[in-house]
Amino acid sequence: MEKIRKYSIEQLRYELEKGGIHPREILKQSGKQINKCEKDLNALNRVTIDNAADKFDSWSFDPDMPYRGIPYVQKDNICTTGIQTDCSSRILEGYVPPYSATAETRSREAGFTLLGKSNMDEFAMGSSSEYSSHGPVQNPYDLSRVAGGSSGGSAAAVAAGFAPLAFGSDTGGSVRQPASFCGLVGLRPTYGRVSRWGLIAFASSLDQIGPITNTVRDSAIALSVIEGQDGRDATLMALENEDYLESIENGIGDLRVGVLDVSFADWVDPRVRKVMESSVEWLKGHAKEVKEITISSFDHILAAYYILAPSEASSNLARYDGIRFGSTVDLAEMGKDVDENTAADLLDYYRKNRSQGFGSEVTRRIILGTFALSAGYYEAYYRRAQKVRTRLRAELDALWEDVDIIISPTAPSPPFKLGSLVDDPVAMYREDVFVVPQAMAGVPAVSINGGFTDKDDDGISPLKKSKMKNCTGRAANILPIGIQFTAPPFRESVIFRAARTFEKEHA
Repeated sequence: MEKIRKYSIEQLRYELEKGGIHPREILKQSGKQINKCEKDLNALNRVTIDNAADKFDSWSFDPDMPYRGIPYVQKDNICTTGIQTDCSSRILEGYVPPYSATAETRSREAGFTLLGKSNMDEFAMGSSSEYSSHGPVQNPYDLSRVAGGSSGGSAAAVAAGFAPLAFGSDTGGSVRQPASFCGLVGLRPTYGRVSRWGLIAFASSLDQIGPITNTVRDSAIALSVIEGQDGRDATLMALENEDYLESIENGIGDLRVGVLDVSFADWVDPRVRKVMESSVEWLKGHAKEVKEITISSFDHILAAYYILAPSEASSNLARYDGIRFGSTVDLAEMGKDVDENTAADLLDYYRKNRSQGFGSEVTRRIILGTFALSAGYYEAYYRRAQKVRTRLRAELDALWEDVDIIISPTAPSPPFKLGSLVDDPVAMYREDVFVVPQAMAGVPAVSINGGFTDKDDDGISPLKKSKMKNCTGRAANILPIGIQFTAPPFRESVIFRAARTFEKEHA
């Protein structure tokens, strides 16, 4: 039998239902792949598969739990009862939540088996998964490159064949950009479709949970599992769950496609432009209409995001004081006579805990957000950024009268080298230019692999190339490049159709 790691969720379910495979064998092969690649990738903060096989000693297929025995990975900012959830941050080291996120609970109820918690940028703040207290995540295509962020561990785990499904959070592209860098399908659902209950907050008006998978159909299955009403999240819309597979094979002959003019981002890598141009040419032969569009607020939306998201982070992360949970500094080690009732001692105590507990990028964003919200600067920064966000939404609302879907690159470059942007935060933030607008507007978007580029274009010699490890099972001399489909609010069925049609001819 072909290696199980190459199977989709659909294929595994079919084999389980007809008795062609046993859950223990699936988990056994997942464990082997973890043992083979995890030391290099650093994709998982903790592995939970060890005792999972014991649950299937007496097993039969249950249609009420159709995915029982199929492994998945959960990002380490999504709460799991009894399993440490530390957001790859020292300040939450040792924190074990007493409850599970709604998305986690629904995944378990559908039968999925938790394989592990994935590495990530600390508190989901980053575009490379290098800002982690557990160390950086390496890209399965090339260990010298980043896996994307902040859900890099989730993407690396799926690309390396640990599991056919991983969940991530997408605040400003953190599901879609890693999916692009790892050659996968990454979905950001409409804000208000998936419950955020149990997702440790970064920016509450932007955060969404989304799946990372190998195929578009698997992405649709995963969304069907985690979506739906939840009285614990007041931002959810009152919607009926959809059967996305019902229309996913209907093609795009009736769709009008808008091609985003990317000239405003003159730093876009030529290899990305080439894949984009090829994708647009393909669309012209399949869609009802294809035309170029411009969105004027795109020039300003990235700057607005990096005001609003840090502002919300400043507020949300104020709770981490090192007292209720997280790291704690010993007052005696501070040279104090342990008087916790004096304001000076308490302020110093907070400062010490937060300085030691938060990494450099989280600290930077807290400072930025606190400044933007401070008296005298609120109107100049935060209020103005909100106006840009409102303008973007209005422009998109008008645009949906003329097009049904928008195509754009997912990221302006292929996976970049580890360490190359860590000391240049502006360049790192610029990596989010094509994935931030959807988050700011609250609309759905999916990244799908648009093609590959030869790494020789980067100046990598054949000799060095021949020694590279590649956990994906693909050739070791290529890098994936993602394209992105964006649709109006709650039109996930449309982007699934477009992505599936594209996938069938490009996979």
